[in-house]
Amino acid sequence: MHLTLRLLLLNWALTIPLAHAATVSVQMQDGAGKQLSEGVVFLESSQARQLAKPIAGAEVAQISKQFAPRVLVVPVGTAVGFPNRDTVRHHVYSFSPNKTFELKLYTGTSASPVVFDKPGIAVLGCNIHDNMSAWVVVVETPFFAVGDAKGAASMRDVPAGNYRLRIWHPGLAVGAPAAEQALTVGSADVSLSYRLMGVTP
Repeated sequence: MHLTLRLLLLNWALTIPLAHAATVSVQMQDGAGKQLSEGVVFLESSQARQLAKPIAGAEVAQISKQFAPRVLVVPVGTAVGFPNRDTVRHHVYSFSPNKTFELKLYTGTSASPVVFDKPGIAVLGCNIHDNMSAWVVVVETPFFAVGDAKGAASMRDVPAGNYRLRIWHPGLAVGAPAAEQALTVGSADVSLSYRLMGVTP
């Protein structure tokens, strides 16, 4: 086949949407029906677990004596950087069961990123600034999203199949599991609302 024709066919193929893939959109609310920002949604299945891969470039920075972002979601095995973009030093740590580490007092970029190799929720803090807190949610799926200021989150290119939709928020009690429900995804986009009970400001 002529090279030009091959390139045209390849470009055409790349423009075709994934077969039987959909966007799953979730509107998150608290128990009173108020929009819930910074909530996490993700889809679990045996198929999703096989597709999960570490991502590059993940980081939780320290800016104005706060973590940014406050909520980060990464697949298992992802290395997360913790650059200090403040003019003061920080001492970042986590004592969570799925990841325990300490990055002792430093400015600039820490010596090496931290690899989050077990699923679960790692709570971050700073030994110097008690008001600093953040969460790294480690999942076994490539299908996840963090809700925006209006509580909306979307997961794109989700293959058709049966999943467990899981929803978590940092306002839940420490150690509380993510809420979950069964969800079947077909070729059509899915939109749903979910009220997450037990969330405190």
